Amino acid sequence: MYKRITTNTLHEMKSKGEKISMLTAYDFTFARILDEANIDVILVGDSASNVFAGNETTVPITLDQMIYHASSVVKAVKRALVVVDLPFGSYQSDPKEALRSAIRIMKESGAHAVKMEGGNEIGDSIDKIIMAGIPVMGHLGLTPQSIYKFGTYNVRARDEHEAKQLINDAIFLEEKGCFATVLEKIPSDLSKRSVKKQAYH
Repeated sequence: MYKRITTNTLHEMKSKGEKISMLTAYDFTFARILDEANIDVILVGDSASNVFAGNETTVPITLDQMIYHASSVVKAVKRALVVVDLPFGSYQSDPKEALRSAIRIMKESGAHAVKMEGGNEIGDSIDKIIMAGIPVMGHLGLTPQSIYKFGTYNVRARDEHEAKQLINDAIFLEEKGCFATVLEKIPSDLSKRSVKKQAYH
């Protein structure tokens, strides 16, 4: 049993073929329950916009609100790695703004890493954040912050063109230094192809 989960711990677990657990929490009480159940990674998701505020999408939630939820979760956690979503508008347009947003989350909440949606198009922002010493988790497939672009929460990357792009983006994120990548709502065979490509490219 690992006493404290870090990004290095996750790499060790993967190399040993150990399963890694990850669940979402937005508050102190639920985070304490997950941590005591030995969940390895706790995500403070921007889905708090839907779950707590009743918004239709994740788009409205602000950086200040994410820091509030993250701070509540971090106070409850003794073992898990806490990863926090960078909210919509806090990183897409300007790498310097992305770095400022990530620094605020780390300093003001005490979290251990940030998560960002997207692939090649956010490469410069990922570079800035990782160079500052902040671990980054990627996120591909269904990316809720882009819901107005896609217009649906249906499974992504069903056609071969989009599937190839997802695999290329997964490799790109790994090469950029992301310690992990969430693959949300994609065909199960594509997730296996993506992982295999990353391992052998």
